[in-house]
Amino acid sequence: MTNEDEWVAAARNGDRVAFRRLVDAHARTFHALAARITRDATLAEDAVQEALWNAWRHLRDFDGRARFSTWMHRIVVNAALEQLRRRGDREDNLAGLLEDDDEEAAFLARHADETPGPDLHADGHEIRVRVETQLARMSALERSAFVLRHHEGHSLEEICGVLSINVSACKQAIFRAVKKLRLALDTVR
Repeated sequence: MTNEDEWVAAARNGDRVAFRRLVDAHARTFHALAARITRDATLAEDAVQEALWNAWRHLRDFDGRARFSTWMHRIVVNAALEQLRRRGDREDNLAGLLEDDDEEAAFLARHADETPGPDLHADGHEIRVRVETQLARMSALERSAFVLRHHEGHSLEEICGVLSINVSACKQAIFRAVKKLRLALDTVR
């Protein structure tokens, strides 16, 4: 049994100190995830606070089949999406055709694997601004799916579970996000 397992067991019995240890062990990860989804530090903080409150209230429902951090991950994503809904962000229509996933993978590999040279350093600020702008313009679903896939490295099945969508909708959201980033980045070069 790990420390985390012991802390979970104690927290399930009402031990606030044990719950605090769990929170402290994962707080930065939770905040970073919420910030990537909401694109707003205040909303991210609110989402994490809401997620922690929900986790504390429903800790008895945690069955231990997954790690605590995995269980919390889903709660944080849902809280971040709820913050966006409260703010008024609306999801894009999921209609549309999905293009070949290989095109998405090739685009991301081309841009992610490049070793920065002087020319890329010069364009770095502009690229960062364009990426941030495009992420902010994405729907909450697109941004969340993209972050979970390409920042967090989750499988499509895991993303579907977290976002409560089917695989087709998940692929569509990721594809639209990548397409928007591609358009923003291709004009830099």
